[in-house]
Amino acid sequence: MSKRKLRINGHSHLLPYPEEIPDFMREKEIFWIDDDKKFMLQKGWKRPVTDSSFFLNEKLEWMERYNIDHAVVLNLSQLYGNGLRVEEMKKALRFQNDFNAKIQQNHPNKFTCGFVVHPGFVRGALWEIERCVEELDLKLLCLPTHYMDSIGTWRCIFDEENEPIFELASKYNLAVEIHPYDGEKFIKLENTSWRFHLIWMLAQCADAYHFLTLNGYPDKYPNMRVCFAHGGQLAQINLGRRIQGFDGRPDLFEGKVHPRKSVGHKNIFFDTLVHDTRSLKLLLENQKSSQILAGLDDPYPLGEMESEPQSSYPGKILDLALEQKVITEIEKDEIWSDNVLQWLFGDDQKKKEELVNKIIS
Repeated sequence: MSKRKLRINGHSHLLPYPEEIPDFMREKEIFWIDDDKKFMLQKGWKRPVTDSSFFLNEKLEWMERYNIDHAVVLNLSQLYGNGLRVEEMKKALRFQNDFNAKIQQNHPNKFTCGFVVHPGFVRGALWEIERCVEELDLKLLCLPTHYMDSIGTWRCIFDEENEPIFELASKYNLAVEIHPYDGEKFIKLENTSWRFHLIWMLAQCADAYHFLTLNGYPDKYPNMRVCFAHGGQLAQINLGRRIQGFDGRPDLFEGKVHPRKSVGHKNIFFDTLVHDTRSLKLLLENQKSSQILAGLDDPYPLGEMESEPQSSYPGKILDLALEQKVITEIEKDEIWSDNVLQWLFGDDQKKKEELVNKIIS
């Protein structure tokens, strides 16, 4: 696809500088960054900013240092808007989308950016999708695995009530990123030992994959291509149990699609952020290399960052996979570039070529 071997990171994040965040976000305690850029904060919550590459100029330097040609910037998980009053939620999500659009407009050779909507308010979500695609030229829809609906009930993103969102995503030929967050708000366990990031986020991805495939959405919405964060890791080890459950209790799955039908589906992608080559090998065996794309989840500490204690660096898992003959050199190159482009644009060769030309110009 590309004129030279590109390295495109399909899973990246970016924080606004403190002064870029509107006053109402801090006043309402929705989300802000302290003036020293040491913490990201929400009401009753704060998290350390663990790397300077959370911010734009530092991110560009980091990308150059590690030979990353381009990055797909997702929305911040803290800005899904769950539990906010409707007007506050709309303003917060619009800020996120406008910020990402500005990043993409100012640095089209370096960043492709996503936008976020709240599925609990479908009509408003459809309007925001139209605005982001038609006015802001954003082509990546970011959705949470789970969300709080308008009456306070937690739902999976692939609930049938959200089909108008998927229909519009297919109409616009959108890539879709499915990312977990907020598990501690509806899973009734004490938030200790980082259990929601280490265990439950992966379970949330597996739950969303379960319903995407059972509802047959990869075929029902053929121009919508879905990527699961963190390799959809528990979805891979869980596949056999889902198949046996479907076959053993067909009474529970009337009108649903067999799990086998979606294995390796051309419209379902997974990133490489699974942390070890054995997990990557299972992902590849289940889903085929064409459905895997490079994702670093930078600059979070669970991302593939430079780290002496972990003897890690960006791109390490693919280097190890090649060394251990889990993948070939051709597959490695495709995971870094062609597969990311396929997720972003599907069969739109013109859009792929446009982005490649921006990157290499």
